[in-house]
Amino acid sequence: MPQTQYEPVIGLEIHAQLLTRSKLFCGDSTEFGGEPNTHISVVNLAYPGTLPVLNKEAVHLAVKLGLSLGCTINSTSIFDRKNYFYPDLPKGYQISQNAIPVCSGGAIPIVVDGEVKQVRLNRIHLEEDAGKSIHDDGNDYTMIDLNRAGTPLVEIVTEPVITSADEAYECLAMVRKIVRYLGVCDGNMEEGSLRCDANISVRKRGETKLGTKVEVKNLNSVRNVRRAITFEIDRLTGLLSTGQEVRQQTRNFDADTGTTSALRTKEEANDYRYFPDPDLPPVLISKEEISSIHNSLKPLPHEIEKRMISEFHVPGEAASIICDDTFLIDLFNDGIQITKNYQALANWLIGPVKSHLNEAGTNDGRITPGKIASLADLTSGGTVAFAVAAARIFPEVMETGEDALTVAKRLNLIQTDDSDVLNEWIEAVINSMPEKVNEYRKGKKNLVGLFAGEVKKLSKGKADMKAAISLITEKLNK
Repeated sequence: MPQTQYEPVIGLEIHAQLLTRSKLFCGDSTEFGGEPNTHISVVNLAYPGTLPVLNKEAVHLAVKLGLSLGCTINSTSIFDRKNYFYPDLPKGYQISQNAIPVCSGGAIPIVVDGEVKQVRLNRIHLEEDAGKSIHDDGNDYTMIDLNRAGTPLVEIVTEPVITSADEAYECLAMVRKIVRYLGVCDGNMEEGSLRCDANISVRKRGETKLGTKVEVKNLNSVRNVRRAITFEIDRLTGLLSTGQEVRQQTRNFDADTGTTSALRTKEEANDYRYFPDPDLPPVLISKEEISSIHNSLKPLPHEIEKRMISEFHVPGEAASIICDDTFLIDLFNDGIQITKNYQALANWLIGPVKSHLNEAGTNDGRITPGKIASLADLTSGGTVAFAVAAARIFPEVMETGEDALTVAKRLNLIQTDDSDVLNEWIEAVINSMPEKVNEYRKGKKNLVGLFAGEVKKLSKGKADMKAAISLITEKLNK
């Protein structure tokens, strides 16, 4: 049967480590990158007689995310014990939420082929992370690092409503953008603070029953989610189209080869023997707390992006770049209160500012909305050429704290449209290039750009190029 007669059905389980300073049920540090087994305690190691105490900030962050995604916040939720044995799980069970999660329903808004789609959520629940098994430092041993064990997570579980690898890519990218913007999670997939499992099945088009699913575990980049799902869709479709059986499996993705391989085959669903954790009381969230968190929420990045395009006429690509970075969003939102040159402001943010931040590797407190607004005002009116301002004025503004116009005047970089001054530069350039003048007059009209470039170079960027090009054309046509 042709492969086009099959359709994929995909659901994502996205694990996001919450930005709390301590773990979900004890005071151990959640800082990334410590020496193995240094961010641990007797509670984390499940010593007899130790008891968990819930981190209130983790609940706050989960509710904040849930409200932002339109979830119903359950005023009462409970923690359950999810029982399974694994070396990096000291207690022999994971504390999670099963029967009554903190958030139910909701949706993730994505844009695919210009159309907005709401990816429905089943739930968002709280749970603790497991430790980390290290297999690649020797052939004979698996080493365990428990620094991560107990770190608070939210698991964002979609319904099986995603229909392509591209949709899955957009869904995870949107989640990463939102959790970063809200300050819920840093979204650093390379450090494991945001991870994704993909459940994939294939069925004949028109059928309503789901096919046998496979689960690809621990995908560590947005790009790899798309690659892994694409591979699995092709593999499953190939099996079905040749009459072979699809086995329910957990699979691993190899980023080097772009392929998946079986980790284990599931004959039946896992029996985790969930039951309410007897050491933790129900989590009670008042209407007043929910209302307070709701009132503190700001518009989400995709909402800001839409407004930037429709109200401030920022090009879509620039708006998308800005809305990928919380720091840039804040600079834009504050900058538009200072300047009306919105497009110039956006150009500065996606150009010199973003490059500076990339080189610094962190946000730079010297970059303020006022400074960037002054640069936007300087270049939008043609007072100084953008390239000159980026190369010479921007570093000075960062270093001295002066506004852009003050720096431009001090460095004598203000552009001039004085025809007498321009004519001096133009005459010098034309006289130095007689052969090119002849070529222009024989029909090579595109050489005007060459003359303009030389005038710009001779004037050290001070020539108003619109006026200069007009004068150059006038002189060459005589």
